[in-house]
Amino acid sequence: MDAVFRTDVGQLRPNNEDDGAFSTDDKGQMIVLVADGMGGHQAGDVASKMTKELIIKAWEENQTTFSPKEAEKWLEDIINDVNGRIFTHAQENPECAGMGTTLVAAICNESFVSVAHVGDSRIYLKSGDEMRQITADHTLVGELVRSGQITRDEAMHHPRKNVILRALGTEDSIKTDINTIHWDSGSHLLLCSDGLTDKLLDAEINEQLSCEQTLEDIANQLIAMANERGGEDNVTLAIVRHSDPEKGVSDA
Repeated sequence: MDAVFRTDVGQLRPNNEDDGAFSTDDKGQMIVLVADGMGGHQAGDVASKMTKELIIKAWEENQTTFSPKEAEKWLEDIINDVNGRIFTHAQENPECAGMGTTLVAAICNESFVSVAHVGDSRIYLKSGDEMRQITADHTLVGELVRSGQITRDEAMHHPRKNVILRALGTEDSIKTDINTIHWDSGSHLLLCSDGLTDKLLDAEINEQLSCEQTLEDIANQLIAMANERGGEDNVTLAIVRHSDPEKGVSDA
């Protein structure tokens, strides 16, 4: 597997409240995540950074070669732990009151991907010519789309599109959507914050992932496109490409 992670402050925001990372263990398993913090006054920075650091630390201490069920359980346990830590931190530090973060995370190996999701950051799977969103936005607008009250195109410009119904750290317990999918050689997994998907259509993202370029060039081009269209939000993404094991993982 090859991977890349990129984050950009965008064109208007004074701070980058997004974070994320990827890390591969000696068993060939990879964790990848994107977190989009919220709360203002740098509190969003705190929530997303805490999320990244706590998950990566737990991953580096892991000694398990996961089955799908074990991967899902690991994700559930670490996310519950992180949620509690962020919530407690916000309670104990008034300057962080109300902070939280979205999270998309995936454990990847050569045969399957286990994904976890809270909020409106997204995960897409591109296989062959097709790309599909494999997470469901925990937003008011997402519910309106799923109920058929508005279309996906209308959702991109809806005045309440940023109303999030679920976020990490805002309550003392959290419900996380977790599932496992299978993927094949040549497939791509994209994790991203809404700073990307608010600016690019799925078809445009798919087109870029189809380019015969390095993952680094694809990531940089996607961020550049979001910034060229206003870049009002931070833009963060991670791409994982399923490839032959002997090709290794990039250090990007």
